[in-house]
Amino acid sequence: MSAESTGSRGFTYWRLRFRAWRGTRPFWAGLFTLLGGLPIAYFPYAQLHLGNLTLAMSTTAGAGSLIIGVLLVTLGLTMWFQSIVRVFAGVAAILLALVSIPVSNIGGFLLGFLFSLIGGALSISWAPGEPVRPAAGPDTPRGAPVPDDDPFFPEPRDGEAPNVPDMTAQANGGRKSAG
Repeated sequence: MSAESTGSRGFTYWRLRFRAWRGTRPFWAGLFTLLGGLPIAYFPYAQLHLGNLTLAMSTTAGAGSLIIGVLLVTLGLTMWFQSIVRVFAGVAAILLALVSIPVSNIGGFLLGFLFSLIGGALSISWAPGEPVRPAAGPDTPRGAPVPDDDPFFPEPRDGEAPNVPDMTAQANGGRKSAG
């Protein structure tokens, strides 16, 4: 390795990449929904051993609980990797959380129900951020006006009308006159 080489990509590189990935999608909504699906799917099939006593939580709705739990986990992953359908996934997660109350041991003993409900609400309320406009230079404070020669946000040239449609009210309803 030479003195100029950065070597292997370290922890900081992957942490910053994960942070950038996480910022472009409803990460916490997906995590809560995914974590909500696990107890809903697990508890109907769990067996708790207390000494010689075995407690089985299996119910007649065990298959329904498994389906609800797997769907919630799938919706959580969908929120991460297909964030364009976040509203649908959020509504579906809330509905599945509500259905899990009578079907799956009070929604995974309210743990899975609450996680899924919060995850669905976070998914519905999440919106992608607006891109940050680049500043004029490294010494310009954040939020300062951008210079006119910015190629990403062009201003109209002299004598050129801005690219904004005319929305003024007309007495004739906006129709062209016949004459």
